[in-house]
Amino acid sequence: MESGTVQAATPPQEFLIYLPLCYDEQPKQRYSVLYLLHGQTYTADQWIRLGAVQALDDLLRSGDTKPFIIVFPNDRYWYTETGSGFGDRVVETLIPHIDDNYRTIPTREHRAIGGMSRGAGWALRLGLAHWDQFSIIGLHSLAILQADGSRIERWLKEIPAASYPVIFMDIGDNDPELAKAQGAESLFNEYGLPHEWHLYSGAHTEEYWQAHVQEYIEWYASHWKDP
Repeated sequence: MESGTVQAATPPQEFLIYLPLCYDEQPKQRYSVLYLLHGQTYTADQWIRLGAVQALDDLLRSGDTKPFIIVFPNDRYWYTETGSGFGDRVVETLIPHIDDNYRTIPTREHRAIGGMSRGAGWALRLGLAHWDQFSIIGLHSLAILQADGSRIERWLKEIPAASYPVIFMDIGDNDPELAKAQGAESLFNEYGLPHEWHLYSGAHTEEYWQAHVQEYIEWYASHWKDP
């Protein structure tokens, strides 16, 4: 695991990055990239603590997936006015930085974004508003960002049907965000957006996400199995 900072961003954008073990051993290999966004009040290591890296390592050891890179952006300013610019920093400075400094496959077909809670809210906004950047979106216990509820339909209208991303949605049956997440899922149905919807037992907690993190990583990995 490496840490980094994009100094060109304002404020500087910090991140953690997972490189598969074969990254140094195969210097000509290029990789798909998954951006995973943490929840409110947490930091970039949340996904790691909950087992995302271990889940991918287990998949790689079993030979069930191709290796890929995971980037964990740090939304450390979520509680300040500066926090509102997090999405711009991710799209405008962090993604170009990763593509310039690591051996990525810099196309939307090989770029995914996902998040839990507030991170899922950001994944929804960035994945739809910047559909040309991401083809895969994971929304885990989606907490829609303030004012975005009225924007989702507009974003969907602006995406060419041939370029619809694929989406995974899951949420606990005791989650206070359930009704709003169901509203978003209804719009996906209305517009024919390819997606999975999973309603599980559980609440809006780290225990819930940890119980499902293996499933999340397997789903992301499933899109990059073929050359």
